[in-house]
Amino acid sequence: QVLLVESGGGLVQAGGSLRLSCAASKTFFSINVMGWYRQAPGKQRELVAIISSGGNINYASSVKGRFTISRGNAKNTVYLQMNNLKPEDTAVYYCYAGLSGWGQGTQVTVSS
Repeated sequence: QVLLVESGGGLVQAGGSLRLSCAASKTFFSINVMGWYRQAPGKQRELVAIISSGGNINYASSVKGRFTISRGNAKNTVYLQMNNLKPEDTAVYYCYAGLSGWGQGTQVTVSS
């Protein structure tokens, strides 16, 4: 079973930056699509950014220009650089790897 391990969440002041990382272990194949979703308290899980192995990228409109998603040189890794964070970015961020499933989530809290 594929295991997705996330890191990089934390507490930051508004205007600050964080970088999330996700690595898929126990894989013998390349995962085509990887990305990040988030879920704030009382809200549905929503797409943040997604990237294919061919480099196609989609961002939620709320994060365009502030967040950057990228794939790592290591197989099946994905990163999310988050700049100019806002309090409304506060949520649990989940790594997504298509049919390989979801990470356990990492908390991002942005204070005003």
